[in-house]
Amino acid sequence: MDLVAHLTATLDRLRLPAGPALVAVSGGPDSVALLDLLVRTREHHKLDLVVVHADHGIHHESAEVARQVERLAGAYGLRVVTGQLHLGAGYVYPTETAARTARHGWLRQVAAREGAKVVFLAHHADDQAETVLLRELKGSGISGLRGMDLRRGLLVRPLLAVPRALLRDYLAEQGIPFWEDPANADMRHLRSWVRVEVLPRLRERVPAIDRHLRRTARDSARNADAWSALLRQLPELEYREDGNGPSIASAPLAGYEPPLAEMIVRTLARLAGGVVGPRAARRAVRLVRGGVSGKYAQLGAGWVAELSFGRLMVRPEHPSGTLTPVSLAGEQGETAWAGWRISWHLEPAPSTQARGGFTAWFLPDALALRPWRRGDRIAPLGGTGRRLAVRCFQDARVPAGRRARWPMLDAGGRLVWIPGVCRSTDLLPPEGAEALRVDVHVA
Repeated sequence: MDLVAHLTATLDRLRLPAGPALVAVSGGPDSVALLDLLVRTREHHKLDLVVVHADHGIHHESAEVARQVERLAGAYGLRVVTGQLHLGAGYVYPTETAARTARHGWLRQVAAREGAKVVFLAHHADDQAETVLLRELKGSGISGLRGMDLRRGLLVRPLLAVPRALLRDYLAEQGIPFWEDPANADMRHLRSWVRVEVLPRLRERVPAIDRHLRRTARDSARNADAWSALLRQLPELEYREDGNGPSIASAPLAGYEPPLAEMIVRTLARLAGGVVGPRAARRAVRLVRGGVSGKYAQLGAGWVAELSFGRLMVRPEHPSGTLTPVSLAGEQGETAWAGWRISWHLEPAPSTQARGGFTAWFLPDALALRPWRRGDRIAPLGGTGRRLAVRCFQDARVPAGRRARWPMLDAGGRLVWIPGVCRSTDLLPPEGAEALRVDVHVA
């Protein structure tokens, strides 16, 4: 297999958005090979590569590995972002899940800060086989047996069809050094046990086991994709995606037979980026049949089902804790805040502004992002008096569960903007005046 040609063809098929693209590099052979291949093909894909390295703080050599990754990125002329996760201090011995959750959360934060729509990960064909077998051992349903997707949201895995051995051979041919993480052979990790002990013995008895596992992943993916197509094509469900995530009309779902309703819920969760099991799906169906708007059901693993304005959505459960206000300081800048990405810069104000848009212009002032507070009021653009923000949320059909972490723009104690919901008459600049343009996007 010509790896450069394979990667080029895969990226052509994916049609990734232009702009910054993060490359997660651990320092191990797989990610180092991916980085080199992406560098060799950048004249073709034309992405602005940024190396990102998560220092988990677990292994005693982790700081030196981080420096090696920085030197490697420098040799390619690439910028590198390193994050200190400090997992060794917070856990006696962190689980694979804890490390992965912390790492992926950090990667999403960096992507929001960098404005990246792509995060490259170096999972390969052997990883896929291990993943499917691990999920089978854990009793996963058919959705879980699809394994890892080539692309899922921000995450892109362009090497999923490439065996581990070919990546090692490629590095040897190019003379590129790498770090071998001892955790990969540590039997305390379930994946390491499967990789080192289980799969080699299965290959002795069933030489085609890797191919069979990958076929299971492909068949499961086709099954899941068929459910996704069905959900989108059932007109009564009125499937849609917006700033709140994917959702469906709840009333028709309440009348479905339980097995069908549960599979629809599980499919909705998968489209939102989560995995929901049968028992959790049954809780969501009971929520729908209760029919009380504003209620939600815990689904486990950080996910909830919420019923709002006659629609059902499955969304991540927002982390607890107080949100700190953030000042929009300077003539330009960008920040990530509570799952949103906010940028600002000076430019002449337009003649008109949208009341409910996600872009607004303000007379320069001390502006700050903060969370919604009960009793907040705003002077709506084109309206009279001051209106409760909660009423504005209701008019815009923002689910109750989303409001506590919705960005609000404040100017000296006055609420001047609820992005996507209501623009205030305060700090409204005349056409052509120097103004601060603020753009808000879901991260």
